[in-house]
Amino acid sequence: MTAAISVQGLRHRFGTFTALERIDLDIAAGEFIVLLGPSGCGKTTLLSILGGFLTPTEGRVLLGDRDMTHVPPKDRPTTTMFQDYALFPHMSLRDNVGFGLRMRGQSRTKRNARAQEMLDMVGLGANADARPHELSGGQRQRVALARALAVDPEVLLLDEPLGALDLKLRRQMQDELKAIQRRIGTTFVHVTHDQEEAMAVADRIVVMNQGRIEDLGPPRSVYLRPSSLFSANFMGEINMISAQPTASGLETPLGRLDIRSTATGPQMLCIRPENLGLSGEVPLGEARLTDAAFFGTHHRCHFSPSAAPDLSLVVHLPQAASPQVGSLHTLYATNPVLLSKGAGA
Repeated sequence: MTAAISVQGLRHRFGTFTALERIDLDIAAGEFIVLLGPSGCGKTTLLSILGGFLTPTEGRVLLGDRDMTHVPPKDRPTTTMFQDYALFPHMSLRDNVGFGLRMRGQSRTKRNARAQEMLDMVGLGANADARPHELSGGQRQRVALARALAVDPEVLLLDEPLGALDLKLRRQMQDELKAIQRRIGTTFVHVTHDQEEAMAVADRIVVMNQGRIEDLGPPRSVYLRPSSLFSANFMGEINMISAQPTASGLETPLGRLDIRSTATGPQMLCIRPENLGLSGEVPLGEARLTDAAFFGTHHRCHFSPSAAPDLSLVVHLPQAASPQVGSLHTLYATNPVLLSKGAGA
């Protein structure tokens, strides 16, 4: 069983500090949502309210059609998985996974069967009698996930569960976490500050900043068509060029560009490094290559435009390219995005 979530008019204050300001968010049953943002943006506060560990100053939290705003954690159909796995070192993996069922009064036979089922699901069925200290960090993370799911929650809340893992293992666990969520169909709400992790697992990403939602949508939309300058800048690397729309194009430090817009007032032309190159849709003029570094999948290059030599543009050239520092090229942009300077700047 799984549940939809509706957050309505949520505000939360710690004394005079406003941690959340007017949050409205609907999450579909079975959806994998990621709350993404820098430290202090309010994502963990929002997760704590969903789990019942905090009561909001204002607003409501609904699970399905049930108002859970003032319901304590133990009485909610939610389970929270933290970065600190908090496994019991003296217990076997089987007993760790079955602990929540034990607290609910389930018989040993039934909880052991359920624990074994969950350990099989995360690929640790053969290790049921092992102790946590015998496992790697990634394996302990899987045990914590199995324990969280053993009680069959309608919503699983994940508070930076992969943050303690190294990069390679974290990527592996991202794939496994998403595969498990698809298999069981439980609603997942996952908190992270890692943009790559968010894009790897999310059905939709909620980008947060200073207690507000800056952007919301599928990873591709949030990355390629951000709704605000904050979202554009937070979701990976991006080039920003000041611009002013006119009837004949876009006035920029690079000169007039053949980009038409109905926008008014000062804008920022936002272009991802992989959408700048030596061919493309919109010519940006001549630029000199000032620096290049090979990153395996691409060359990360810096170009100085002839029309604006103080402006440095980051460009990702293909792996097979042979960039020569000092060479002159015409740069082109593909999929540029125009955002108001007031849009979450």
